[in-house]
Amino acid sequence: MDRTVCELFAGVGGFRCGLNSIDSIEAANKQEKWNTVWFNQWEPGKIRQWAHDCYVNRFGVSLDLKGKDTTNIDIAEVAKADIPDHNLLVGGFPCQDYSVARGLSGEKGIEGKKGVLWWSIRDVIHAKRPPFVLLENVDRLLKSPSKQRGRDFGIILACLQYEGYIVEWRVINAAQYGAAQRRRRTFIFAYKNNTKFAADLKKSIDYIVIHDKGIKENVKVALDTTGFFAKAFPVMEIGAGKIQTIELDTDIVNVSDTFNFLFDNSGIMIDGIIYSVQTTPIEKPPVLLGDILQSGEVNEKYFIPEKRLYYTSPDVKYSDETEKDLPTESRQTWQYLKGGKKRLRTAATGHQYVFSEGPIPMIDRWDAPARTMLTSESSFNRSTHIVKDKRNGKIRILTPIEAERIQGFPDDWTKECLVDDNIVLMPEKMRYFCMGNALVVNLISQLEKELDNIFDNEG
Repeated sequence: MDRTVCELFAGVGGFRCGLNSIDSIEAANKQEKWNTVWFNQWEPGKIRQWAHDCYVNRFGVSLDLKGKDTTNIDIAEVAKADIPDHNLLVGGFPCQDYSVARGLSGEKGIEGKKGVLWWSIRDVIHAKRPPFVLLENVDRLLKSPSKQRGRDFGIILACLQYEGYIVEWRVINAAQYGAAQRRRRTFIFAYKNNTKFAADLKKSIDYIVIHDKGIKENVKVALDTTGFFAKAFPVMEIGAGKIQTIELDTDIVNVSDTFNFLFDNSGIMIDGIIYSVQTTPIEKPPVLLGDILQSGEVNEKYFIPEKRLYYTSPDVKYSDETEKDLPTESRQTWQYLKGGKKRLRTAATGHQYVFSEGPIPMIDRWDAPARTMLTSESSFNRSTHIVKDKRNGKIRILTPIEAERIQGFPDDWTKECLVDDNIVLMPEKMRYFCMGNALVVNLISQLEKELDNIFDNEG
């Protein structure tokens, strides 16, 4: 099977880098094993599309079937029939409210909320019918929304079931499988019922018994041994008795209205029957933060002045402002920001209450993987990493290169963009933003090994 790929919500090319084991800027200019026939990246509300322009600088543009460049417009506005055919659809999309309503007429079918990106993915799947789909989302997808647990993921499964797919999912913490970051994400792998991979999987679990919801011993084989994620990211053997089972309504609107299910971190859906179980990873040692920090001289602008570090003794981990506020300059220190605190606040109703939060480590350890990187990285924010420099021991924020390494990108991947046929530097704030939005490239590289086998066997 040809290794043709469509990459949606492409960012700066994380899926493409992972599928093609791109570990340097130079490698991006070589022939790729997985041929990305089209991509789309559009950031709502942004005048300058830095991520798209970085992607184009590294890989060039992709034209649609009408010869137009539609890679940097809202995917909802793209004519799905004009997207080139592909055998693997990939994309990382946000967790949103996926609820649907019945259309005003039979022809209109279901109507999802405007601007919700899942419906664009569903439309691409419906129009292009790729045999394989690999998606990434935040881990809370499985439990959203809070008032109807599991509904949103149930809608996604119902859509894929309607289009003729078997679906596997797994919540993966990147650090547990050898990456440099504690980042939990839901991965979804869907494959058409008529693929050889689907046939082989059904055979491996004795498909005759799968519809008897009381028999789960055979199904567990797919979840801990023969399934896509089981091969790529091994887990401890699971107990068949721990597998939850529920049948999915064939009416997607009914799923939206009534479905409620506490999904576990792993599972599979075959013919509308959901099997869900909590799995335990067979862990690989992570890359440590100290391993990715630059060892040479780092620009002085990344270092934090002493007056911005502490407002009192470095040993103080808590502040109590229930009697009196600290001076503004004290609250503008990292010690205050990352420390535990109590402070009076006033609600919109006029009610006064005590806001409190516990402390977090101020300086990130070299001997542990990085914490989850957010789009606010490098800003004055509790989630920002601050580290001791390897050369001089002084305290600083991460450099853009270190942020790229945490996500598994080549050094300086986001440094330059192609804007109006000119190479320009991406603002550093946007380099951190792009990394906070990105996926962990190393995980895609591990998944690629199984995808490679699957595509070989498809013929």
